[in-house]
Amino acid sequence: MTELVYSDGDAACGILAHGADIAPHFHDFGQLRYAAAGALVTTTRAGTWVAPANRITWVPPFEVHSSRSHGETDVRLLEVPAVQAGRLPAEPSVFEASALLREAYLALVAGDEPAGSPRARLLLEVVLAELVRAPREPLRLPEPVSARLKAVTDLLHADPACPATLAQLGRRTGSSERTLSRLFAAELSMSFHQWRTLLRVQRAVLELGAGASVTDTATRLGWANPGSFIEAFTELVGRTPGRYRSAARAAG
Repeated sequence: MTELVYSDGDAACGILAHGADIAPHFHDFGQLRYAAAGALVTTTRAGTWVAPANRITWVPPFEVHSSRSHGETDVRLLEVPAVQAGRLPAEPSVFEASALLREAYLALVAGDEPAGSPRARLLLEVVLAELVRAPREPLRLPEPVSARLKAVTDLLHADPACPATLAQLGRRTGSSERTLSRLFAAELSMSFHQWRTLLRVQRAVLELGAGASVTDTATRLGWANPGSFIEAFTELVGRTPGRYRSAARAAG
């Protein structure tokens, strides 16, 4: 297994085992992050994003970020110079990867072309031009700052299918339901139910991207039935889980 190396001037590639963590860090350049296989979960102070093999994650310069792999993950990292970073969003984002974007990206990080060569500059221009017009993934999961709320969300991150009510989670973490409900609204601008649903849909994106069936995914992530899962997933993602799974498999 290759070791994933982060450097301050070069694109990096490597294989991460399932569940591997990369500690929080930042760069003075922008970074694009693509999983040619598996999936990469990126967390910043602004939230958590998931990117299976048909998505590319953007991390702006100086944005502190950490990562976790889902499945054996083939990671391809690409530096975007600060002078070019302004063409992309000021906040972390996940983009759908078109066939053209994916092929230009992979050619650029292959390491066969000297940095700054005419071909390398052209490939980077193709990547940036495609990203500017690419649809952005809407599934940003906001993360809390307060210790009381983080204690609850950590439990749900560890077990998204957990059926506990907010009152029950409060008893486990030493906070009242009223306090936690207020913190969800104040810090995350959503209810406990909305946050847990978004977490489950994010995990469903990873499961479906890895080839799991719609029914198995619904059951594993705590939905009472496939119908309620399909409704929630479609509302947040903009397509049914079946269509999402088919598109992910085609992209892989």
